Amino acid sequence: MNYILFDGPSRNNLLPFTFTRPVADIRVGILTIREKWEAYLGSTITTVTEDYLSDKYPMVEMDENIMISASYLPNENLINLVKGLKENQAIFNKENVIAFYTKASQEEVDFDTYDAIEFNSDVIKIEHTWDIFSKNGEAIQEDFNLITKDRKSQPISSSNNIIASENIFIEKGASLEFATLNASSGPIYIGKSSEVMEGALVRGPLALCEGAGIKMGAKIYGPTTIGPYCKVGGEIKNSVLFQNSNKGHEGYLGNSVIGEWCNLGADTNNSNLKNNYAEVRMWDYETEGFAKTGLQFCGLMMGDHSKCGINTMFNTGTVIGVSANIFGSGFPRNFIPSYSWGGNAGFTTYLTKKAFEVANVVMARRGLEFTEQDKAIFEHVFEETKKYRRY
Repeated sequence: MNYILFDGPSRNNLLPFTFTRPVADIRVGILTIREKWEAYLGSTITTVTEDYLSDKYPMVEMDENIMISASYLPNENLINLVKGLKENQAIFNKENVIAFYTKASQEEVDFDTYDAIEFNSDVIKIEHTWDIFSKNGEAIQEDFNLITKDRKSQPISSSNNIIASENIFIEKGASLEFATLNASSGPIYIGKSSEVMEGALVRGPLALCEGAGIKMGAKIYGPTTIGPYCKVGGEIKNSVLFQNSNKGHEGYLGNSVIGEWCNLGADTNNSNLKNNYAEVRMWDYETEGFAKTGLQFCGLMMGDHSKCGINTMFNTGTVIGVSANIFGSGFPRNFIPSYSWGGNAGFTTYLTKKAFEVANVVMARRGLEFTEQDKAIFEHVFEETKKYRRY
């Protein structure tokens, strides 16, 4: 069977992260959503997404297909239903479609003609940006169980201070010396070729993905995901860094989500709690206004290729778009549009020519190319987000 993940109605609620990727390629837990479904189904999975993303993330359609909403994270119960789908059958969670069978010859899908299969068991659904960090602990545990099943961890060096070693899994090539790991409150996964430097203090749940690093003396509170090839230091709590992003120095990051190719300057700090302890409101691209999150703790959402200078301060519930560059003293506004250049003193437009020059240099340092496909995506985002840059 051919499986296809589709963005679904949550796509706009997951901006700015879905400006540059399908919903399926959001990382939550240890793996991306696509990687989770592929691991469970034992199959390569393609996506249906926005037209401007489809060259980089193409869909492969066959005669018979099962379409799956990428907002839902797989588990054993859901997988069994998805694998058993037949023609004219669909799985629903209340009124929301989770998955359905379709043929390439179908011009449209009329769910009124489908047999509805109700799925009312527990399932993790990623509907809003803040779900990425607030549901990260559950996602880490499920990925940990999936990845480590019937496998044996690499031995832990005796130089480390370890609590609940049975909840710690270390992949081949990982380096870990003179650190403290406490997995009593959740699992700790140390990925292939990653490094935890001496003096680091880590409390699970934690996902340290392939090639990622925790620097000397860092303090990491779970549930936190440090994506592939990210480097972190200072203090981090309940945050997710997607991939190839750096928070290399002192400073605090809490209840936050950081996209790819971001860099937080030394002593960058974000607030994750309002002074009056009130519910945090955050910019909503769907309504183009500030929406309630239902959370008391909510920090920073930073889109791909955005960066900030040293000593930057971010207010509670700040949303930063794609390819923004923030610097200077004081608190900048709590919604910073894509391609913004500046800070509390004011912003100008960060032109794509300059942004692409930086992206080329940053990615080349890790042996990767900022491709023509990437440029086309980022130019589209520049045009789409013009209306927010009212300087």
